[in-house]
Amino acid sequence: MSETPSVPRPQTGRETWVRAAMQTLADAGLDGVKVETLARELGVTKGSFYWHFKDRRALLDAMLESWRDGRIEDIRSRTRAEPGQEIAQLQQLIDTYSLVRNRRGMQVELAVRDWARHDPAARATLDEVDTVRLECSAALFRAAGRSAEEASSRSLLLYAYVFGLGMMDSARDTPRPADTRAFIANLITGG
Repeated sequence: MSETPSVPRPQTGRETWVRAAMQTLADAGLDGVKVETLARELGVTKGSFYWHFKDRRALLDAMLESWRDGRIEDIRSRTRAEPGQEIAQLQQLIDTYSLVRNRRGMQVELAVRDWARHDPAARATLDEVDTVRLECSAALFRAAGRSAEEASSRSLLLYAYVFGLGMMDSARDTPRPADTRAFIANLITGG
């Protein structure tokens, strides 16, 4: 009698669980993030989940941490500028966000914002991300010679534009014309 060699199952790591949970959050909201459902979608047992997480709350905390770290890293990298190039960098940032259609990113953003309405940990994470986003762009405005008050106001305007556009254009595939993008960027930056 011959034995069929068993095929080793691929390991489902912690990050795989977090990515799957974030996908579900974007598609179905926080109530859709269930251990059993995620395990079924990943083709693993719930035991795999408990190897990496104490409970669902630990997964939720890992999701918040992953989202926070990714958003903060992204805005910090996008708001670096050589001295004297701050306004150009801000205009590039506005142009980039005007062109890029990241539907999944906006779905996750909106889901996290909804989650934050009911969960103190999500609220704290969202507040931290918003603070860093606003401060990074305000720092560029200050470096370009704007007063602290004006820098804060322009940063808020930039932020409102980027996220407002993302919510409005979630179904649009056509980017705004270049002259419209330039006009808006000049309004926001005063450049």
